[in-house]
Parts: sequence; structure tokens; C-alpha cells
Amino acid sequence: MLNLYNTLTRKTEPFQPEEDMHVKIYTCGPSTYQQPHIGNYRTFLFEDILQGYLEYLGYSVKRLITLTDVEDKAIAEAKKENLTIEELSRKNEAVFFKDLNILKIKKPDFPVRASSAVDQAAKLIAQLIDKGYAYWYTYKGAKNAYFDPLKFKSFGKLAHLDMSQWSNKKRRFHKDTYPGTPWNKGDFVLWHGCKQDKVCYDAPIGNGRPAWNIQDAAIVTKNLGFTVDIACGGIDNLVRHHDYTLAVAEAVSEKQFSRTWLHGGHLLVDGKKMSKSIGNVYYPSDIVGKGFAGEELRFFLVYGDYREKLNFTFEALAQTSRKLDEFKKMVAELQKAKLKGTGEEALGNQIISVFEEHMNNNLDVKGAFDSLYQTMEKLNQEPKKLGAKDVSGIMDSLRRVDSVLQCLF
Repeated sequence: MLNLYNTLTRKTEPFQPEEDMHVKIYTCGPSTYQQPHIGNYRTFLFEDILQGYLEYLGYSVKRLITLTDVEDKAIAEAKKENLTIEELSRKNEAVFFKDLNILKIKKPDFPVRASSAVDQAAKLIAQLIDKGYAYWYTYKGAKNAYFDPLKFKSFGKLAHLDMSQWSNKKRRFHKDTYPGTPWNKGDFVLWHGCKQDKVCYDAPIGNGRPAWNIQDAAIVTKNLGFTVDIACGGIDNLVRHHDYTLAVAEAVSEKQFSRTWLHGGHLLVDGKKMSKSIGNVYYPSDIVGKGFAGEELRFFLVYGDYREKLNFTFEALAQTSRKLDEFKKMVAELQKAKLKGTGEEALGNQIISVFEEHMNNNLDVKGAFDSLYQTMEKLNQEPKKLGAKDVSGIMDSLRRVDSVLQCLF
């Protein structure tokens, strides 16, 4: 049985979807005011491995990824580049989908822009106001809507916040996002009322635009409903994002939004956080430009515990690339070997068994690959003991494994 570490409970638990053999997954996607970097793709890759392994196990998977195309940063960047919001977003979306192909990431069933769910955001806000969780407040001439976390009984349950430390003094936070990792201990904005220099939409609740804090809840509930089986993203989403999304959805529906939450660890570069000011931000095109293949970058980014920090260096990338190449050579040598023995036809099944044992342990890709590597080393030491059926079974098993890993062949 597949066991996953659930951020909500802080336990590794057997995975069981609400509907047998059918899984709905919500994953946080890119903010399309800029290109995603390789740290973002580490998150998208662990989610791709998750989807691939669920499908390998026979599940039918519906996966949604959010595309944040309307937010404060997008408005500022579009103005800086002298583009419309739509032009800016489409430009960066094109790069994103190209990078998915380079990294062999399966395109999610529902890549959904926030701008396409404005109607749902307005509906949610109206319901939240009716239920007393949200309210209107005029700030600098704009009629905004805010969510009061103290009205939602279990607010902060995902990040395991100590709500006794939350301020009872009325404070409002008006921006979509804030730098750093401290929590904004106050009410968060749901709707930006129209201002002369802002992007606005016509809506029954008034002209304006949905804040980032409600966009994912609107996208997911419009396309997948009010419950999903798995929600996931990067560890950064545990600060001022996923708890907001959870609170908005559950306050409206009074149902558990997601029974399982997964979060991937940071990617460092030379031991430091990626930053444009430092000059250590890399994109997939940069890595390919250095002579590495997309599948080599994919392997590096998935070869490890997805929950732990991973340090990127070109030396480390070269090292894992050599290991992947050595594995491929062993596979090729085994296929070319002159076989005389009858061997054991069960070898292919053994490969599958070992692979599943590791993958069922919270998607242990490194353990799975290392076990396969050791197996191939042993088989290549005395290939003449193998029969043709053995090799055929081994290759079939490895191709099945590669339906998940997407880097062996």
C-alpha cells in the first residue's frame, strides 16, 4: 500500500482516496509574471512522480495545476515590460509548457488560470460574507473584502499555528503577498476593489479582482469541487497560502478540503537560497545550455527525498548524470549479452517488487533507483546465467518503472 507523509497530521499514513481508484490532485503552479526556475520545477517534478506512480498503481488521476496570472506582482511586471497582463502571462506560460516537455513532466489535466475563475471567486466571497467569515472594508478608496481568520475555528491547522499567539487587535493585510516567512497575524484580503491604475473585472459583488489568497480555492472548487484527495506544493506554501486556501474552501462547504497534504523541500544553489540579487537563479534552458539533457536535470531533481532540502551544483548534477549514464550502459550491455542459461523468469517480478517497496514508502525515488542500480550490477557480472526470457522480463519491468521515472530509456 502507498504510504505518504501528510503535512496535516505530521504522520506517514496509508493513502486512501475518497472514491476507490479515482484520485483528484490539486497542485500549486507558477505565478506567470515570471519564468519558473529549477527550484519551482523540483516541486512540479515530485508532483509528476506522484501522479505517475498513482497511475502506475492503476489509479485514474485528475490533476489540476493553478496558473497565477492576475496579482500585484503581475500588474507591476506588466507595466515594467510595457505589456498587458495577458501578454505577459501568455509569454511565460509558453516557456512553462516548453519546460514541461524538456523535463518530461506530464501536462496536468487542468492547467487553469486565475483569471478564468473570477466568477467563482466572487461567489465564494459572497458566501463567506453571508456566513460572517469575511467583510467589506474601504482602503485607500477601494472597497475590498477581507477574511477574518479568528472566525474560522480551525484556522492554521495545516501549518500547526499556535492561534493563542494571534493578535486580537484588528489588523488588515492589503497586499496579495508579502516578502519573508513571518505570518501576517491579521485579516487577509480576498478582493481588491477597482482603482484607476488596476486590473478590474465586472462581478456581482462589485468591480475588482480576486486576491491571490482566494484564487486557488476558486480555481479548485470550480473545476474539481470542494474536496480533493491530495493537495501539494512547495514548503513555502505553508506560510500564508495553503492555510488560506483551506480556510476559504472549508468555511464555505463545511467539508474537509483535502485529506492529504504534501510539501516539497527547498532547492539551494551552492548552499544558498536562489536569488536574483546573488545571481544564482537557474532555469531549465540554462542547464540545457550547459550541455546537460533535460532527463539528466529531471533525474537530479527527483533523486532524493522530496521533503528535504537539495543543494544544486553543476558538479553534483554531473555526478548524478554519470550514475544515470552508467545505469543505461548496464541495461544496454545486458541486452547485447550472449545468453546461454535458462535463468529465473521471476527476475522481472523481483525488480517490480523492489521498486514498489521503495516507492510505497513516501515516494522514495532514491532508494528505488539505487536498488535497481545494484540489481543491474549483479546481473551484468554473470550475464551468461540469464536466459532470453529473463532479459525480456527485466526490460519489460524496467520500462514499466520508467513510466514513472521517465529517465531510464
